[in-house]
Amino acid sequence: MPIPTTPYIWFNGKLVPWEKATVHVLAHALHYGSSVFEGIRAYATPGGVAIFRLQDHIRRLFDSAKIYRMQLPFSPDQLSTACCQVIAANELVRGAYIRPIALRGYGEIGVAPKVDPPVEVAIAAWEWGKYLGHESEANGVDVCVSSWQRVAPNTIPALAKAGGNYLSGQLISQEAKRLGFDEGIGLAPDGTVSEGAGENLFVIKDGILLTPGLAHSILGGITRATVIQLAREQGFTVREAAIPRELLYIADELFFTGTAVEVTPIRSVDRIPVAAGKRGPITERLQQAFFGLFSGATADRWGWLEYVDMQLKTRTAVAR
Repeated sequence: MPIPTTPYIWFNGKLVPWEKATVHVLAHALHYGSSVFEGIRAYATPGGVAIFRLQDHIRRLFDSAKIYRMQLPFSPDQLSTACCQVIAANELVRGAYIRPIALRGYGEIGVAPKVDPPVEVAIAAWEWGKYLGHESEANGVDVCVSSWQRVAPNTIPALAKAGGNYLSGQLISQEAKRLGFDEGIGLAPDGTVSEGAGENLFVIKDGILLTPGLAHSILGGITRATVIQLAREQGFTVREAAIPRELLYIADELFFTGTAVEVTPIRSVDRIPVAAGKRGPITERLQQAFFGLFSGATADRWGWLEYVDMQLKTRTAVAR
């Protein structure tokens, strides 16, 4: 399904009509993958539209840019405000998915030209449902372990959320879907479990939550960090650990986390059912705690929700 259009995209400092937010076909990012981006969710809450962990996402965007020596032409505060502006301008009162992206644009050709191409920044937002399908939240998804491994340390930096990094995820997810699965899991170079094509992974065994550590070629997920915090608040033990592949087959519960996927149970791996082949009780409790942040059932004691001033739409310049 194509991305649903909205009236405006924030592009290089101004709101512009959706169809005018374009870059040149010779932009460096199109040829060499030199872009960094974020995926951020905004939710409709009893207090209004709120962006979830906005400051953490913007900080990670700047961290990704720093790894790739990309100087962003806007401050974190400017981009945070722009995320709110694009929600307000498009009147996304039912919540939205927000996509900030910074890319090396049109300039000299070459992998690392003498003069760095200008960096362009855009932020789009649109309504988006469940990444792995509307039934996935309750019923879970079927996954496979991919034949494609995740990137090795000191090759492509996994901690950067960069466009080129997702070629690995594309291979993992394409293979899984070709074989009839909803998603794939990639192994780290040492053969232990890494992450999904675009999701972090949790294994539950004997009431303990296990998740691969940062050294296992994973992105340091913000939803992952949220679930770790919520699980510990509920008294669960959470450990970052090296996870052997076979533990996926004998786990009591498995689930993905991520901004797009939120908290999604896994019901089978390589056609082997996970326990009873349905969402487990701990996963369900953690889903309730997570989604409760947006319904008000879970108190936001960490300041994770940033409420959008919908009046920004009347105070924002629009380029015509």
